[in-house]
Amino acid sequence: MSLLGKAAVAMWWTIRPEQRSEFGDWHSHEHFPERMSIPGFRRGSRWTSTRDADGFFVLYELEQYETLTSRGYLDRLNAPTPWSTKMMPHHLNMVRSQCRVAASFGGGVATSLAPVRLSAEAGQEESLKTKLVAALHDLASKPGLTGAHLLMTDTPKTSSPTTEQQIRGSDGVADWIVLLSGYDCEIVQRTVLNELSTSALRSMGARSESSTGHYALAYTMTAQDVAAG
Repeated sequence: MSLLGKAAVAMWWTIRPEQRSEFGDWHSHEHFPERMSIPGFRRGSRWTSTRDADGFFVLYELEQYETLTSRGYLDRLNAPTPWSTKMMPHHLNMVRSQCRVAASFGGGVATSLAPVRLSAEAGQEESLKTKLVAALHDLASKPGLTGAHLLMTDTPKTSSPTTEQQIRGSDGVADWIVLLSGYDCEIVQRTVLNELSTSALRSMGARSESSTGHYALAYTMTAQDVAAG
């Protein structure tokens, strides 16, 4: 999966079982088309956790970093639809990171995704980035895998809580995010356990705390899909 654009919004949250059916309808038929109609939004994908029945990961790929502060995006965030207003309180344990794409290798859309959240040790930022980029370049073309990407959170300085955020409550923020995708979920998981394990990342200059999730593709939409519709 090659990322489309130079920026992204990466999000994690949970949805209680009793809300999952309506959430799927809203997110697929209203929210994704709304987001993909914003200038600069290229592709959205929703992933369901294979470990936590309530967990979701959503990725928006943006043409450029400035899309994060564009009028089109902020207007949507500050004027949620009635259905969005109803659903936002059900986004629990939200982590939302506005990111620059530091590296992106691979192509196509995968079915399995492992996001890895990490941070650099103080003074090791450039070294860690260099080593990670080299490792991800090599991983992207291995059997079973389709893409390897590095996102680095860079929250816009002018960012303030939007109406959607106020409805949800306080959002958490990730730091660095590695995305490993593939068509063989076992290989994706095994690769993370080996090449992207906490100890492997620490040897490159990361802090000892990192977290990994495993997700299956639920739905994806591009700006072209909205235009065609």
